[in-house]
Amino acid sequence: MAETEILLESGTNEMEIMEFTIYGESYGINVAKVKEIMMSDTVKPIPHSHDCVEGIFKPRGIVLTVVDLPRYLTGKETERQPKDLFIVTNFNKLNIAFRVQAVVGIQRISWKDIQKPDKTLYRGEDDDGIATGIAQCNSQLITILDFEKITAELAPETGIQMSEIEALGQRTENKKHTILFAEDSVLLGMMVEQSLKKAGYQNLKKFNNGKEAWDYLCTIRDNEDLYEKASLIITDIEMPEMDGHRLTKLVKDDPRLKKIPLVIFSSLINKEMEIKGKSLGADEQMSKPEIGHLVAVIDRLLEEGEKEWTNA
Repeated sequence: MAETEILLESGTNEMEIMEFTIYGESYGINVAKVKEIMMSDTVKPIPHSHDCVEGIFKPRGIVLTVVDLPRYLTGKETERQPKDLFIVTNFNKLNIAFRVQAVVGIQRISWKDIQKPDKTLYRGEDDDGIATGIAQCNSQLITILDFEKITAELAPETGIQMSEIEALGQRTENKKHTILFAEDSVLLGMMVEQSLKKAGYQNLKKFNNGKEAWDYLCTIRDNEDLYEKASLIITDIEMPEMDGHRLTKLVKDDPRLKKIPLVIFSSLINKEMEIKGKSLGADEQMSKPEIGHLVAVIDRLLEEGEKEWTNA
């Protein structure tokens, strides 16, 4: 894809999902996470791995971990077929192949048309299931899976590590600045909140999607103490209602709000996404789960932002 095409698509609040099926049920994955689709291949088992991790295989010299997605979703032994496919993904700087049974195609959809699943489907208050949303394409309902959560459940070491905060040493408590944080995952949002508070940032406002964060910013936009109420914004990219790129565009197109430092913290950060985020005016972009790096960037941006607002 040419850079001009990437820039033209930035901030439209749309995404493309790849629809696939497992035992006749339709599921989806953000195309931005997909590297390629391959025919399933022989997999070498890994001793003592999770039951849903088939093992590894090595196409074209690259070692890939294979996740048995049908087994993960159903809890039953997978009936493997010759026509099964591997969806090879890249997110959180990890390359992982997921077994699926068929790929239907690619659908383009607005984040406005993606709804969070009903809370009755969750296992508890701190759980938001393995679906980031439900999309309706024509008459078909597609469950968009949370591949980051699936991966973190199978391999906890790939998730946010509190040890990164502890490695920063003694921190000064910061009650002066308010950080706005837009993230639709209940579990990840809770982990980031705990990490930032451990790093000294006590004033956090959590939003479930970009629209909630934008609506709040609109209510405080003309306040004299705007910078105290919104000292810095952290946003995920994938969120129902309004994604992080659309939120970034709205903030950075506003003559007053654009002074607020904005960090995109997403599993999708790669070269293409960096071009998109930069074109929209994001101050920094980084891949989950680099929480230690995030704190260091917050420290720097708040220091720089305070000087700018003081001199304004």
